[in-house]
Amino acid sequence: MRTQVGIIGSGPAGLLLSQLLHLQGIESVVVERQSREYVLGRIRAGVIEQGAVALLREAQVHERMDREGQIHEGIGIAFGGRRHRIDFRALTGSSVMVYGQTEITRDLFKARDAMGGTIIHDAEDVTLHDVATEAPHLTYRKGDDVHRVDCDFIAGCDGFHGVSRRTIPAHVLRTYEKVYPFGWLGVLSRTPPVSPEVTYNHHERGFALCSMRSESLSRYYVQCSLDDDVGQWPDDRFWDELRRRLPEDAARTLVTGPSIEKSIAPLRSFVAEPMRHGRLFLAGDAAHIVPPTGAKGLNLAASDVYYLSHALVAWYGSGDTKLMDAYSDHCLRRVWKAERFSWWMTTLLHRFPENGPFGERIQLAELDYLVNSKAAMTALAENYTGLPY
Repeated sequence: MRTQVGIIGSGPAGLLLSQLLHLQGIESVVVERQSREYVLGRIRAGVIEQGAVALLREAQVHERMDREGQIHEGIGIAFGGRRHRIDFRALTGSSVMVYGQTEITRDLFKARDAMGGTIIHDAEDVTLHDVATEAPHLTYRKGDDVHRVDCDFIAGCDGFHGVSRRTIPAHVLRTYEKVYPFGWLGVLSRTPPVSPEVTYNHHERGFALCSMRSESLSRYYVQCSLDDDVGQWPDDRFWDELRRRLPEDAARTLVTGPSIEKSIAPLRSFVAEPMRHGRLFLAGDAAHIVPPTGAKGLNLAASDVYYLSHALVAWYGSGDTKLMDAYSDHCLRRVWKAERFSWWMTTLLHRFPENGPFGERIQLAELDYLVNSKAAMTALAENYTGLPY
């Protein structure tokens, strides 16, 4: 098989890149090791920056998002028993869209199917070849048959555990990582959200997050030990713990119900440099991971796709390599700012017992400064709603 761009991974980054390239007349093949059902079964966050919203509209996959997504013009920060609102609209004139990542992926699958896009699922033993040459190709196995895809470029959108980053030689790749000493226990429930906006809660028992997927579907998280197991957290225990970490008015109005999904996720910050090697380009989680506190994972993937799609369009349109040569630098400049913001939000809001009483008082002082300083709130709002591409 021959195509112009081989894309590894059918998550939102790979599908969005394929869709944008198709609209510019550039062919691609998406190769995915999992089934479509598996991909659509992954539960992910859904706070979308303005830049990512604009990119989804450019990709012509915005109709259901505009109809069902919720525009949020602020967030809540709760500590000391009180909730404080950060007003994005007043501070920056901007907002975010709350729309599940699973729904974005579903919309992208539908668009690629409608336009005849080639998506190969259940591809085993995906291997990248000759990526440092002008004739890269990839191979994969289905059953007993090995298939080959020749292409001009390869986009590695296959996540943290994918093959793409591992293809870059060790002497070329540099990695940076911070692993946090706790996880998030998340519960999805068919209950109305406790607040109309996402609320971050700092409490002496640990962090809690109140989020939502819709007006009737809520997503809640509590900070937990990495040694915990989901089986240790029956629904009743989870709801009791969440109530304890919320301000009294929120705890009184919290509506509980059976969990639809429950999982524990570790938190880490991770960056791989460079994001290009020869004709292989990394995008999304293949190149970087952020703790979910800043809601940047999906949004960083979208900005990578923005830079990569524009670089490929320029190359195929006129042979111009400037954007392609600058791809890694452009991405990483934005990536590191998002990493900084996500690290800051994480260290500000979570309980770090090893920091002792002094560390706790510093957190409270920082939170008090934040909610009483227009400059500090503006900086948070600018980063949360999305820095420019």
